[in-house]
Amino acid sequence: MASKADSMVGRAVDSLISLDTDAALAVVHSDNEIDRLDLDIESKCLRILALQQPMGSDLREVGAVMKIVTDLERIGDLAVDLAKSGMKIEKELGETSYVDLRRISNVSRQMIRSALQAFIKRDGSHLTEVEELEEQVDGMYRDLRGQIHDYMRHRPDQVVAASWLLLAVHHVERVADHAVNIAERVGFMVTGELRQLAED
Repeated sequence: MASKADSMVGRAVDSLISLDTDAALAVVHSDNEIDRLDLDIESKCLRILALQQPMGSDLREVGAVMKIVTDLERIGDLAVDLAKSGMKIEKELGETSYVDLRRISNVSRQMIRSALQAFIKRDGSHLTEVEELEEQVDGMYRDLRGQIHDYMRHRPDQVVAASWLLLAVHHVERVADHAVNIAERVGFMVTGELRQLAED
């Protein structure tokens, strides 16, 4: 599920950068698979809770998984929002080349993969990387937001398209936030301590 969500974000960003409507629609349609996996995994977790009554680290793992799939489902939703933003920009005859959207999305996607590796290996050392990358994303988000505001000031005819791009950048930043949530739950699963990795 995490791999599919990560792929959706990558494909959504590609469609937004190229303003490829067909590719964007493919991302929108692929959200059904993420939703199906969300329901399937949650159902299995509830069955384990009801039938096996896990305790200790087993209970933490099941609880963490139930929270993690919710964040992954939201990442899928954000990928859909990214794809739709690209469709709106294309409709407005806008452009996206004046900001480096791929750079911030690559870091956000690395955060997803690092959090997933921490889960698979039951290794909290990956969580430090997620925390450090979150700071990078926050900095890039502020920079990109400023660039888009400057573009709006100089190109008032493109304000509507630029506003959709500004929203898209925010969606990518939210992907990173969900990766942090996942990492926090993995940390709780591994250590039994729920620690906030990023400050609001």
